[in-house]
Amino acid sequence: MEALVQDPAIWLLSLFLIPLLLRVPIAIALGMAAVLVIWKWDKGLAMISYNFFAGIAKPPLLAIPFFILAGYIMERAGIARSIINFVQALTGTVQGGLAVVAVAVATFWGAVSGSGPATVAALGLILIPGMAQAGYAKNFAAATVSVASGLAIVIPPSIAFIVYGGIANVSVPALFAAGVIPGLLVATFIMLAVFLISRQKGYHGQASHISLFRAFREAFWGLMTPVVILGGIYGGVFTPTEAAAVAVFYGLFVGVFINREIASLKDFFEILASSVRSSAVVMIVVTCAGLFSWVATDIGLVERSSAFLLSLSDNQWLLLFLINILLLLAGMLLDAISIYYVFLPFMLPIMAHFHWDPIWFGVMMTVNLAVGQVTPPVAVNLYVGANISGLSMEEISKPALPLIFAALCALAVIIFFPKLSTFLPAFLGL
Repeated sequence: MEALVQDPAIWLLSLFLIPLLLRVPIAIALGMAAVLVIWKWDKGLAMISYNFFAGIAKPPLLAIPFFILAGYIMERAGIARSIINFVQALTGTVQGGLAVVAVAVATFWGAVSGSGPATVAALGLILIPGMAQAGYAKNFAAATVSVASGLAIVIPPSIAFIVYGGIANVSVPALFAAGVIPGLLVATFIMLAVFLISRQKGYHGQASHISLFRAFREAFWGLMTPVVILGGIYGGVFTPTEAAAVAVFYGLFVGVFINREIASLKDFFEILASSVRSSAVVMIVVTCAGLFSWVATDIGLVERSSAFLLSLSDNQWLLLFLINILLLLAGMLLDAISIYYVFLPFMLPIMAHFHWDPIWFGVMMTVNLAVGQVTPPVAVNLYVGANISGLSMEEISKPALPLIFAALCALAVIIFFPKLSTFLPAFLGL
């Protein structure tokens, strides 16, 4: 008993989990637990500042604030509205058309923002009232937008893949390529679910008020966004970090000179302020989670956790099932970035033991965490969707369940068929 009381690993977990259960912000819970263990077990307080700096002084992470800024610029530039009009013109009055449009646009917008909550915010203000006006139940509309927006961390460019690549030392361009087919697969499963629900409920699409040609012309510059970003990366023109900077200037070009939605310095400073706030939240989580991960490794928690999991079974499929259950449970409570830093270090030895492809594992883990963004009690995407729609979390959670089930079915396909994740990176030579 005394050995347990003196075990720094027990204290690290306790000092993290107890504040978390008391609803202390995740960054503070991670950082406080790490600092107290460093102080108590004399691990070197001077290492804290070094680890804080080392945690964010990585070139791939520089892409995160740029992609966040690009997302806010493109939201303000009116790109989301023009893309919604174009896809709506394509589907017309097809049964369930607007629900399918919501999933399709959220999937596309994932190639712009890389953030689930940002995608809900950008699209929900337009799609949710539009679907409700066309006769869709408002809670179903909010659930559809919220669940589909989780794909933003799977469809490249993805902030989640940038973080995973930095921790697992995996090529970010390869991860971006690997996310394309699985992301489209999940979107297809969700589309099928919303179509079947719409047919059962009698929901119909809505005729577009503009011609298909005009809708395409207005959406052209927005549709070119992922072509410019991803085409430049895969063409070897620029790195993912440079692509994020290009996305910022491309968004400004469209917003100022093409759509003319960003018309003053006031607009630009509002965009900067929003992106700085969002970037600060992400980066403080990265620094505190990185410090927690370093302490966990130093005191042997990572090694012991890996050994414990490996001791449960020699069957890789059973262990993979347990890992996915663990990730789903973690996704109900924590954000994706924190989960990468807390859980990925002790999963890396397991990946090496079973010779799992790190690119496939990264895609599987990210799709799992995308589901976690819409799984209560935390469910950050549902929370944003509820705020936008004026509904409660309980009201939109129920219609979200069949869509979550559809996403989990897609996750099972991704797990059992690794080639879906590894084909495109291999084809592109990444």
